[in-house]
Amino acid sequence: MTTQLRLTETVGTLVRDHPALATLFERARIDYCCGGRQTLAEACAQQGIDPQGFLQELEAALETAPVASMEVAYDSLTALIDHIETVHHAYLHQELPHLEARVAQVVAAHGHKDARLGQLQSCVAALAAELQAHLQKEEQILFPLLRQLEADPNSTLRSFIQAPIACMEQEHQKTGAALAQLRRLTDDFTPPAWACNTYRALLAGLLRLEQDLHQHIHKENNLLFPRAIAEL
Repeated sequence: MTTQLRLTETVGTLVRDHPALATLFERARIDYCCGGRQTLAEACAQQGIDPQGFLQELEAALETAPVASMEVAYDSLTALIDHIETVHHAYLHQELPHLEARVAQVVAAHGHKDARLGQLQSCVAALAAELQAHLQKEEQILFPLLRQLEADPNSTLRSFIQAPIACMEQEHQKTGAALAQLRRLTDDFTPPAWACNTYRALLAGLLRLEQDLHQHIHKENNLLFPRAIAEL
């Protein structure tokens, strides 16, 4: 039986309820994490995509790869936070230094061939610094607060939850803008003909970074934060 989707549903909700759709949204360059509150119709209009045609493509994908809601996989806020930290935070802590080192090698070897490589290095460095500070705020302030509030819903700390969540969402918007800049500077992560293996590895790493951050931010913006506000 075909799953009936609606153009009035938000893209964040669609990926929350049907995680397999994330791949199609990635291909269509539809932002389902930072832009998760826009409707499917709005997202298609923004990208110049035929909404009815794309809707049918999404529904066809669900026929061949039906999946359960991502939300039901985590029976508590703490379980979802643990997942975000062990999967996405751990990945960033490990990968960001490697990406910074790799882009420095590429600039040293090939910076004279493409002036944008210097801009790419600056963008990667700025994004890494912002993400490291962001992770620290979540790990030391927001996530412990959410765990504590789930353990004790009557805690007086409830009144403090909105501000740090709003701050994290604003920082997610900056991350989305930085990822868009990385794409522009690398021609959608496409290696030039003269690219060495290190350059190609850098571009593959940046693409993986983008994909992981899309999933990471989606899980926070469209699952964790709304659920925390509703339940607490």
